[in-house]
Amino acid sequence: MSLTSNTPGTGPLSGVVVADFSRILAGPYCTMLLADMGATVIKVEGPGGDDTRLYKPPSVNGIGTYYLSVNRNKHSIVLDLKDPQDLETAYEIIDAADVFIENFKPGGLAQFGLDAESVAERWPQLVHASITGFGTKGGSHLPGYDLLIQGVSGFMSVTGSPDGPPQRGGVALFDVITGLHAAVAVLGALNERGVSGNGQHVELDLLSAALSGLVNQTTGYAACGNDPQRLGNEHPSLFPYGPFPTADKELIITVANNSQFTRFSTVLGMPDLVRDPRFDSVEHRNTNREELRVLLNGALRTETAETWASRLQAAGVPCAPILSIPEGVQYAASLGLDPVVQVGQGDETVPLIKNPVSYSRTPVSYDKAPPALGADTEDVRQWLRTHRKDPS
Repeated sequence: MSLTSNTPGTGPLSGVVVADFSRILAGPYCTMLLADMGATVIKVEGPGGDDTRLYKPPSVNGIGTYYLSVNRNKHSIVLDLKDPQDLETAYEIIDAADVFIENFKPGGLAQFGLDAESVAERWPQLVHASITGFGTKGGSHLPGYDLLIQGVSGFMSVTGSPDGPPQRGGVALFDVITGLHAAVAVLGALNERGVSGNGQHVELDLLSAALSGLVNQTTGYAACGNDPQRLGNEHPSLFPYGPFPTADKELIITVANNSQFTRFSTVLGMPDLVRDPRFDSVEHRNTNREELRVLLNGALRTETAETWASRLQAAGVPCAPILSIPEGVQYAASLGLDPVVQVGQGDETVPLIKNPVSYSRTPVSYDKAPPALGADTEDVRQWLRTHRKDPS
């Protein structure tokens, strides 16, 4: 993926130019998805670079894998917006762009003439996406880190053991969810621009994305005042649905309807369970879950997890082992999902996790490894000389 190449791209966003002024995770994840789809993404970094370059261990050749995970297929240029010449270059990049994405603190870009009002006036056809932590009103002064969002959204209150403390997730979940929403928002705005000819400002904040991402939990409160509590690995509305002990280790079993429960109880050698009035419906199995748990645990402990998995899967009962991250990647590979892709060319090639979307005609690409800080500065400047747009 060369800026100066005359070879047209093949991805569904080929020809779209993204001025990426974001850093850390939510914004870069969004722009990486756009870049995978063929958009030309210019990653504008301050003199110190994206903070995640230094988030390590783990690292590869001194660069944190956190940075590598969300910055492939981009072109890095270093600009100090407080320097008048660099600020002018930033304007030139936006002149050439279809999309401008940033996650500065609310009001932080006003001093550079890059606040929403100024952007809309100078670049009326531009799609401008802003990502904040807590919005631009009462929470505008609050820093937007994922763990803070996990705490205040209620996510931690429903994560962990009932008798233990609130627990964070094992990944920056709401940064990723916000990044996905941002990508969807940009695509929607680009589609509308194709009709109206006008750009627009789309705003996202991590807390709103978190509340949306908590789906049934937050809706339960909004719709009927339900106050969900920590259930460990239990599901609030389904049983059996979670890890269960076997003769050697736990096996995840997810029974979500009566048909699955019928097959499950038959494989366990207890076909009459489905006719027991305590267990004959989703609601009854939930109400009487502790009585049912005793019966299920007694049966499952007679065989190993692998034996039960084989039998249950053959009967169409959803189940899976609990794996480590390495085992999970290897398991996906064993299913032919090819989770690891080689990104970049020659000595710069780095193995990364693939984009989860497969297009039948316009495939995503993995042409460019996550760039070193400022690695593409000269290429970007040369590209700008031939790609300036008339902002009027």
